[in-house]
Amino acid sequence: MSRIRGPWSEAEVGAFLETAVVPLRLGCQRPSGFPLVLSIWFVHEAGALWCATQARSRVARLLADDPRCGFEVAADAPPYRGVRGPAEATLVPERGEAVLRAVLARYQGGVESPLARWLLARAASEVALRIAPLGWTSFDYTPRMRTPA
Repeated sequence: MSRIRGPWSEAEVGAFLETAVVPLRLGCQRPSGFPLVLSIWFVHEAGALWCATQARSRVARLLADDPRCGFEVAADAPPYRGVRGPAEATLVPERGEAVLRAVLARYQGGVESPLARWLLARAASEVALRIAPLGWTSFDYTPRMRTPA
């Protein structure tokens, strides 16, 4: 992993990314200058965050034009904790279906749900997004959110 700041060690960041089944929030640049922020399923592999999307999707087109992006993986309920940082994205078409299957296993428990079958029916036009963090900042507000005894 690249540079890590915040209260968590590299091992703690890795453990969080392996166990937190929440979407990754991804921000990228629109030509207008305003950011596009979206939620997308991910898997953590070898220090990178991998997502799958259609090759012609807006996010894929924007990241092909400008690979600079930002990410956050965090729970939506207290205690708020997670990781975030700047990153660079790479489109990897040859891994599209494999990453799609991996995120379906993580978020759907396999490939048998109606949603999984529908997504896999379009797998030929799927592309993997490799989100390579330039740095990780962890945050954990658990201690300050504890209620007094």
